[in-house]
Amino acid sequence: MNKHHESTGRAGEQQITLRGPAELADALPYLMGFYPNDSVVMVALHGGRGRFGGRLRLGIPQAPGEWGPVADQLAECLVSGSERREGRPDAIVIFLCQDSPDGSGGRLAMERLRPFAQRLRTACGALDVPVLEALCISDGRYWSYCCPDTRCCPDQGNPLAMPGTTVMAAAAAYAGVHVRGTLRDMEARLQPWRTPAAVTAQEEALDRAGPALIPRLLDERARGEVAAETLRLARTLMDRIEETQPAPPALADAGDDQLIGSDEAAAVILGLQDRETRDKAAAWMEGAEAQAALRLWRTLARRCVGPYGEHAAAPLTLAGWVSWSTGDEPGARVALALALRADPGYTFAQLLHRACNEGLDPEALRRCLREATDEGESPDARAVEAVMDPAADRGATSRVRRVRPLPDGGRRRGRAHRRPGAERVKASPGSPRPWTSAAGRRAREARRYGRRGSRARR
Repeated sequence: MNKHHESTGRAGEQQITLRGPAELADALPYLMGFYPNDSVVMVALHGGRGRFGGRLRLGIPQAPGEWGPVADQLAECLVSGSERREGRPDAIVIFLCQDSPDGSGGRLAMERLRPFAQRLRTACGALDVPVLEALCISDGRYWSYCCPDTRCCPDQGNPLAMPGTTVMAAAAAYAGVHVRGTLRDMEARLQPWRTPAAVTAQEEALDRAGPALIPRLLDERARGEVAAETLRLARTLMDRIEETQPAPPALADAGDDQLIGSDEAAAVILGLQDRETRDKAAAWMEGAEAQAALRLWRTLARRCVGPYGEHAAAPLTLAGWVSWSTGDEPGARVALALALRADPGYTFAQLLHRACNEGLDPEALRRCLREATDEGESPDARAVEAVMDPAADRGATSRVRRVRPLPDGGRRRGRAHRRPGAERVKASPGSPRPWTSAAGRRAREARRYGRRGSRARR
């Protein structure tokens, strides 16, 4: 067994030392804030004592043919992100978390993922960063891919510690750190409805809203009116949500769904496809209105059903931003990863996802949004990008800087307060809606080239 120490705090802070694979495996949900199902997690270590640094998570690709390119991208992303934030990592710890399909035992899952673990180790080594430990966690047991000693790491694996019985659990409880449950549970709160009747009703409402909104979104004079209407309706829905009594998450989600009509949801979803509208909505990020906004964005994300799945990128990104702004980093990572899954080219989600994973302080962006709101205008696009991505080329004028793809996908940027317009009302492939012919093509062209400077979808 590899004996090593990883301290969870910086020098001068209270530190917890983890010794060996067992304590590393137990620490994972506390590092992430949830139990990462079907995920590869990579954590950077710094210094001689192995202080935890940046971390990233990605769903394990189903096709083994994707493992090589994904491993290279993950290793490069973690190392380069760590260099920007706190220096090149001295080592990396890898976790592969996947239960067996039938619960019969994790050994088969561990063996299936062994080539992926080896590819990850090779990718990190190619960047001159060693992998200190690589663990597989499956069906309540863990295996080390780095330890060949069967006396401490037997073929059948070792059982995970009982929840709440370890030094990490005690330290987390003392610090007020809570594990939310599984990644699957957290994602379920943000994923589209599946009940056929509800899906049909919402899809029909979106189909009705499209022909009414698209021409106005393409009209320079009417675009601002649509923005104001969208934000006004969103504010009304937030007030409605805020009036309800607090409830457990599952009951709260069901209650929020009942508070919002299909046509109301459709109007806001389509309105938020406009970048400037979305950016102004991002200013609902603090205090009581932040919680109401977060509940609204979750509700709207669940309404992006059927061929409108890509439209969820906007409300999911807003949900991720509000979560991050209010200190909920695990919730932010989950929402932003889903946004990038809905639209891998969504720049605002990409920038937020990278900044959150690198541990940046969201206050810089909050300040930018507050200043723009106080002045009654949207923040300058380049100013927002400079806040989220200090390495951006600030000398560019209207050029859109390409951002390196993140493990979970990505695209660009965020803005300020209460009033949306239009943009990015995009039909998914194979969607035979009546407004996706000529009007749809014109909408896509407007999004691509922009009508107010560089309004292209971000």
